Parts: sequence; structure tokens; C-alpha cells
Amino acid sequence: MTTQLDKVLYTAKAHTTGGRDGASRTDDGKLDIKLSPPGMGGSGTNPEQLFAAGYSACFIGAMKAVAGKMKITLPADLAVDAEVDLGPVGAVYGIAARLNVTLPGMERAAAQGLIDAAHKVCPYSNATRGNIAVAVTLV
Repeated sequence: MTTQLDKVLYTAKAHTTGGRDGASRTDDGKLDIKLSPPGMGGSGTNPEQLFAAGYSACFIGAMKAVAGKMKITLPADLAVDAEVDLGPVGAVYGIAARLNVTLPGMERAAAQGLIDAAHKVCPYSNATRGNIAVAVTLV
């Protein structure tokens, strides 16, 4: 089932050349990076690192949105450490993701409830649900 947006709030645009050995630049110039294959020691980043950064930032945004609706104050030093794995799935390649969420000072049950609610509304979580393995853990 394909999800159709009710309304487009934002469109990101990037121009990439050369694939994993190339470069990528957004239309506004705020991101202008070299790309290197993972584990090859090149000077650039790779799509899996970009996905990890994007997913973790998006998940924090989802936690903030949920916390606002639930009237919960989030700790200032909250963090999400994302890990994205790349590997074979039979004859093709796939990815898997882990989000390790730190909410210092929050009561554990409240923190877990917040994480569970954020995982339901996060756009990255919704895009990956049922497509790749994703583990979200309160640490």
C-alpha cells in the first residue's frame, strides 16, 4: 500500500553524481558533500551515515511533537544514537536500523511511552515500517 500525502509541507531536492564515489548537493547549497563507499576509507560520507543522521534527527522531532501534545517536558540533553547496517539479503542488498534513545532524568515508563508514541508518528519510522528491521531502544 502506497501512502499518499494529504499535503506537501516541504520538498528536499538534491543532485547527486557518481553514486557512492561521487558528490551530492542540495538545491539551496546547505549540503554539499563528497560521497565514499562505506568502509573504504574515502574522504566522503555514505548514504547509510546520511540515513542514520536523518532518522535520528527526525525521531527527535517526533519526540518533541509528541511531548508537546502530551504536556511532557523533555530533558535538554536528550539524544538518539542511530546505527544503520548495510548487508546482503539473499541476492540483493538491504539495510536495518537501530535507534538508541537517551532521555536522562525521565521516569522509565513515561520515557518508553513517549518513545512508542514517537515511533508511531515519525515519518522515517512510517516509511521503514514493514520494509526493514528497525529497533528502537530506551537506553
